[in-house]
Amino acid sequence: MSKFKKKKKGLPAISTASLPDIVFMLLFFFMVSTTMRETDLLIKKPNLPTASEVKKLELKSLVSTIYVGKSKDKRIAGDKIQANDKIIDVKDVPNFIFSERALRKEEEVKFMTTSIKADKDASVGTILDIKEQLRDINALKVSFSTRKGSDIKSNYK
Repeated sequence: MSKFKKKKKGLPAISTASLPDIVFMLLFFFMVSTTMRETDLLIKKPNLPTASEVKKLELKSLVSTIYVGKSKDKRIAGDKIQANDKIIDVKDVPNFIFSERALRKEEEVKFMTTSIKADKDASVGTILDIKEQLRDINALKVSFSTRKGSDIKSNYK
C-alpha cells in the first residue's frame, strides 16, 4: 500500500470570469432596444386646439389620458372615446379611472391627473359627459391638452 492516494483527474471547473461581461452586455442590449409603451390610436389623431397660456404637467407617470375624436372607420359616426388601447363608452370612464388607480400606490392616487386630449371639432357634450363621470368618482384633477399657439386673437379689448 502506498502512503499517498492517487487523485482522480476530472474535468476542470468552468471559468466564470467572463460571466459579468456577458450579463452587462445583455443588460445594455435590452436597455437600448426596449421602447416605452405607447398607446396605439384607434381614433384619428386629435387636432388639438391652440392656447396662449399652457403649462406642462409635472408628474407624467401619474397622468391617465383619455382621447376624444372621430373614429378611423368612416362608417362609424360621432365622437369616440379611447382609453388606453380600446374604445370605451362614457359610462365606462369610471372603470378606466378605477383601474388606473389600482395600478398606483395609495399615496399617489391623490396626485393623479386625468388628461383629456380632444379634437377641436369634438362635441362639447361628449367632453361634458366625461367631466361629469369624473366628478361623480371624485377625479377632480382634469387637464386639457392643447398646442401652444401665438396666433390666437383675443376677443377682449
